[in-house]
Amino acid sequence: MAWITLNRPAAMNAITPDQRERLISLFDDASADPAVGAVVLTATGKGFCAGADLRGGGRPTPGTGTSAGASAGTDTGTGEQERVAGDVARLIRRGAQRLIAAVLDCEKPVVAAVNGTAAGLGAHLAFACDLVLAAESARFIEVFVRRGLVPDGGGAYLLPRLVGPQRAKELMFFGDALSAAEAERIGLVNRVVPDGDLAGTAREWAERLAGGPTRAIALTKQLVNESLGADRAAAFAAEAAAQEINMTTADAREGVRAFTERRAPRYRGR
Repeated sequence: MAWITLNRPAAMNAITPDQRERLISLFDDASADPAVGAVVLTATGKGFCAGADLRGGGRPTPGTGTSAGASAGTDTGTGEQERVAGDVARLIRRGAQRLIAAVLDCEKPVVAAVNGTAAGLGAHLAFACDLVLAAESARFIEVFVRRGLVPDGGGAYLLPRLVGPQRAKELMFFGDALSAAEAERIGLVNRVVPDGDLAGTAREWAERLAGGPTRAIALTKQLVNESLGADRAAAFAAEAAAQEINMTTADAREGVRAFTERRAPRYRGR
């Protein structure tokens, strides 16, 4: 399994542009590596992720909940920024959206182990994962509205699909902190565990996933993610195609053989 740890506790693990690119690369590498059966995403310190780090250098990305006054554009020499049409959209596409897409498109199951506060893009990073474990002390905050900003990092795409449009609007309109227990109750979190059990539970889940038929799991992940924007005909066609692809794998043949031989299957991720 691959274990990815955000490790800037002094900055509440806010993500710099360089770190964002590194994360995208790590998820891509996990997809391509047959030795990786699952990915765990977690963090050190009291926070999971405070969003993007607008103070960490490079051009700022708006909408991340870490600075109220950031903007994109050209310095006019007066301390103000001259906004150039298309700059903000380009920054979002190349930044936060690419990161979230890397998680959604990862061919291995991704488990988020949320150890503390997940705010703004940090919350969306957790919600993009396939399974979400949260420590009892974790909190989730749609912080954008507090800064007068529109959610980025796929928030308006992810949240309605997880909790429905009205609940998503409540979270985004008010920006209130959501406890781990409440996040579990409304379906944003799979399970809440004591803080001291988070790492162990995440490892247990990841080991179970890694020991399974990872190609079948990858295709299942793709089917579920794509079904949310597809009509029935497209979803059924995708299911049939996935079945066709999966039946060529060694794991599928092993699963059927193990069933007929009445023994536990031995999957190899191929």
